[in-house]
Amino acid sequence: MRTPLYQNHIRMGAHMVDFHGWDMPLYYSSIMNEHMLVRKNVGLFDVSHMGDVLIEGDDAIDFINYLIPTDISRLEDNKCVYTAFLDQDGLIIDDTIFYRLSEKKFFFVPNASTTPMVFSWINSLKQDFNVKISDLSADIACIAVQGPLSVKIAEDLSFHMPDPFTFSFSPTHSMNGLTNSNDMIISGTGYTGERGFEIILPSQDSPDLWDKIYKIADKIGGGLCGLGARDTLRMEKGMLLSGTDFNHDRDPFECSIGFIVNNGNDFVGKNNLISRKGVDKEIFRGFILKEKSIPRSGFEIYYEGKKIGRITSGTMSPILNKSIGLGFINKENAKPGSEVEIVIRDKKVQAEVSRPKIVP
Repeated sequence: MRTPLYQNHIRMGAHMVDFHGWDMPLYYSSIMNEHMLVRKNVGLFDVSHMGDVLIEGDDAIDFINYLIPTDISRLEDNKCVYTAFLDQDGLIIDDTIFYRLSEKKFFFVPNASTTPMVFSWINSLKQDFNVKISDLSADIACIAVQGPLSVKIAEDLSFHMPDPFTFSFSPTHSMNGLTNSNDMIISGTGYTGERGFEIILPSQDSPDLWDKIYKIADKIGGGLCGLGARDTLRMEKGMLLSGTDFNHDRDPFECSIGFIVNNGNDFVGKNNLISRKGVDKEIFRGFILKEKSIPRSGFEIYYEGKKIGRITSGTMSPILNKSIGLGFINKENAKPGSEVEIVIRDKKVQAEVSRPKIVP
């Protein structure tokens, strides 16, 4: 599959890879360079492979409150919230961001590889709720502008820089009923840990907008970025990756995102999730290694000769110039600053435990 920006990527010299069935840019210049562009300047990402699902109807709030552990009724119009879908055991199926367009209309963005499964799953739970569920993924693109100078991009595009987890609308063309008028969504969201925004817009409009934003970014020293930098950026900030850090095997408390559980209603998986709270033996943490060896998914973590966890993601941190990892570890060994060992190629490498957000 290809996003609407595929030809832009080819024309601009991207190194393309297969990402869960999508032809996506891994990098343009280098992962390291693009990582630093976002931390110090501004970078432009194509995230159109992500899903786009609309839930609308008289029972939209009640239905969504049944689907997720986050009380969506607390969300104001033009605000969005990070949350997750849980199965009946209280384990995370996928994490997502929900947008409240109005009292009866909500929009959410599932991960690329999970969109068909999540769409089918929520339809199976529709029951007697008066809602309409639409998969708009094929008709919508998303461009992410991330980094300290993203505010400059916003100014040059003549719109107000959105605050984190808020969004606004800007006139463009119709998005098949996503909004009540002919708008695109400009959202204060991202997956890099830097200030930035994402533009959700009709697919046919995205190639021209991509070129326009690139010209602005290029003039101020910014540039194009691929999935490689997106991954290293999110790891430095301890952001979970669906299918890698969790895969139907962890709950929000284990994943250090217990803050999303604030729904007093009867939601899917609630009883099993609450019964597990405080009982889970492992928790999501970051790790800073004493050597340059990079920890990979599945590498085991030890303390005093005893296995206490495993790595789920790892990379070289361009900001710290150190190898880092994310993974799950026994709670008793999870205090930041604790010393552990990670087995890399039959060698135990010293590492320091940190909170998931490794780079402040």
